[in-house]
Amino acid sequence: MSSVRTDLPIEGMTCTACAARIGKGLGEIHGVDEASVNFANHRATVVYDPETVTVGDLRATVASLGYASPEAEDQAEAQTALRRTLTRRLVLAAVLTVPALLISMVPALQFAHWPWVAFVLITPVVFVSGAGFHRAAWLNLRHGTATMDTLVSLGTLAAWGWSTVVLVFLGAGDMGTDSMATGGSAPPNVYFETAGVIITLILLGKWFEARATRRSGDALRALAEMGAKTAILDDGREIPLDALEVGMRFVVRPGDKVATDGVVVDGHSAIDMSMLTGEPVPVEVGPGDTVIGATVNANGHLTVEATRVGADTALAQIVRLVDLAQGSRAPVQRLVDRVAAVFVPAVLLIALVTLVGWLATGHTASEAFTAAVALLIIACPCALGLATPTAIMVGTGRGAQLGVIIKGGEVLERTEQVDIAVVDKTGTLTEARMELTDVVTAPGVDRDVALARAAALESLSEHPIAAAIARAATATGPPGRSLSVGPALTDFVNQPGMGVTAQLDGLEVRVGRRSLFDTIPAQIAEATSAAEAQGTTAVLVGWPDRPGGPVAAQAMLAVTDRVRSTSAAAVADLHRLGLEVVILTGDNRRTAEAVAAQVGADRVVAEVLPEDKVAEVRRLQAEGHIVAMIGDGVNDAPALAAADLGIAMGTGTDVAIEASDLTVVSGDLRAAADAIALSRRTFSTIKGNLFWAFAYNVAAIPLAALGVLNPMIAAGAMGFSSVFVVTNSLRLRRFKGVRGARVSDPQVLALSAGS
Repeated sequence: MSSVRTDLPIEGMTCTACAARIGKGLGEIHGVDEASVNFANHRATVVYDPETVTVGDLRATVASLGYASPEAEDQAEAQTALRRTLTRRLVLAAVLTVPALLISMVPALQFAHWPWVAFVLITPVVFVSGAGFHRAAWLNLRHGTATMDTLVSLGTLAAWGWSTVVLVFLGAGDMGTDSMATGGSAPPNVYFETAGVIITLILLGKWFEARATRRSGDALRALAEMGAKTAILDDGREIPLDALEVGMRFVVRPGDKVATDGVVVDGHSAIDMSMLTGEPVPVEVGPGDTVIGATVNANGHLTVEATRVGADTALAQIVRLVDLAQGSRAPVQRLVDRVAAVFVPAVLLIALVTLVGWLATGHTASEAFTAAVALLIIACPCALGLATPTAIMVGTGRGAQLGVIIKGGEVLERTEQVDIAVVDKTGTLTEARMELTDVVTAPGVDRDVALARAAALESLSEHPIAAAIARAATATGPPGRSLSVGPALTDFVNQPGMGVTAQLDGLEVRVGRRSLFDTIPAQIAEATSAAEAQGTTAVLVGWPDRPGGPVAAQAMLAVTDRVRSTSAAAVADLHRLGLEVVILTGDNRRTAEAVAAQVGADRVVAEVLPEDKVAEVRRLQAEGHIVAMIGDGVNDAPALAAADLGIAMGTGTDVAIEASDLTVVSGDLRAAADAIALSRRTFSTIKGNLFWAFAYNVAAIPLAALGVLNPMIAAGAMGFSSVFVVTNSLRLRRFKGVRGARVSDPQVLALSAGS
């Protein structure tokens, strides 16, 4: 049996070290192929062999590591309970710490034996509000590791413990009395308020962090909730959406959401696709057209036959892809993981050296203790752990709202380096709605016969050009002449990139490019050249002039594929992003060059087979280019997979979408530029987050070791760093894209530089 994938919610994680430990523990289970844990969304993704290991085994391993993995239906409730617990602990800490801080820091408020009051106020803060830190630190100790919770726990317990010793044994309890004022040496300071403020500020930071992190997943939750909840069947019954089955027919009234993916069987209307594609212009639909669930019927009354329901719908697949991407890690995260693995032990060592160094240089125990505690607190690497996953969550969620599906964090890093865009022509730059515009025959050849024979072969092909020829023959064929050849058509062979051949009533017939024919009459050659010069695709049809003779081209069929109205703007957007645009097509060079001139592409590679497309991509890579391939067809799939960045148009084939890294739900090439721009912006945000997280620790640790930072200021700064990283990631929610942007737009110029 092949491996399966499952997602497990994880409760109890407090930092990336927790995530790393859980991932390592799950990965060591026999039968687990891959395990990764995302700290930002508190979820483990595990690929395992179901014959060797069960989900119960995975949950048991998580529990043995000191964490919980609730059932999916309990996850929302568990998360709500955790947020409530965090809020209660924060409120308790704030209520007790504020008066303790005031009496400790404001001499006018101090009274006899005030340190005892501070002790009574702060002890619940340390051991109740701070219980989560101490529990996590104990679990870390049991497993031989250290995390940010270790630093917080050690720092606060040290502050509370030292202060208690001073209070009970060294006379600090008498502070504020007359005896202390009249003589005797002053006892060491107490730091109860420091322990309380540290816990309060860190809990406050975690509260803001939890609130902001939840907002980072709003886009995905909104996407999942946008679908209809019920469906009205064509007999008038209203049923829950989960009762709808493939083959059932339902009606969509004006203003209603389409219940599920299906095909229109009756009615005409305009469908607002903006919720899924980001496109504001409604799409006209009628009988035979496909509609997507969750889109909105703008005006007419439609009857639709369901073709996909539940997890198979386009909306469900989009949600799944975005969910997978949000759980993925960018390669840069591996550096973060390696740093985090050694960071906390290194900080503990530096704190010990700081304590000993201050004592060895003649400073008081109080001064040495203050510097060491400040260093422990300021060094907490929680911002480092949030830098990458929060940006990925927000970026991929925003992409889904714009109709751009980013399949993983590793895609972001590749996108930033892309410098050349290789674009398929048919279906990407053009509408892929081919129309037969002209038929030119050799002398003595009947036009209808040539068209009928070509259509007989092309009716077996799914290529847009073939479909155009078959449609034209059906519409214009003479009365009594049937194009349904049945058993008379034999030995059909499809030669990719060349054309098709078959035996038709015992006659060898070929339809395709020039190279498919043995001879081409001058009149057909001239007509072909003229058609190609106008940007029209020329398809030749031919058969032998005599039995057993060479196959000669007997007619030229001119087929036109209209360039999309948005293609020129899309190419301009790609240029603004600093990309060279190359058209890569199996069509003839003249047609491709005419399209290139119309849309503003830089150069053309034409008349290539599917394997040649892959070769061209690899040739560009060998020259040092980072290549983005944009396509929609089966013949584009190998090149999409070979490119550094594969972008599939969502209107294309499933195999092309599966082979790509990014999927544009709509057929508008401008959205591909948005996809690249969003990926660059997201990765830029990750780099910015990591810079500030690293810079914060690098700058703050020496200051703390030198005694410049007060522990309370250190705690506030540490909490602020996490909030800053999450807030910076949330800025991605305002990303608007580059469609129609001016060259002078600062956003576009920044993206062009790959920032």
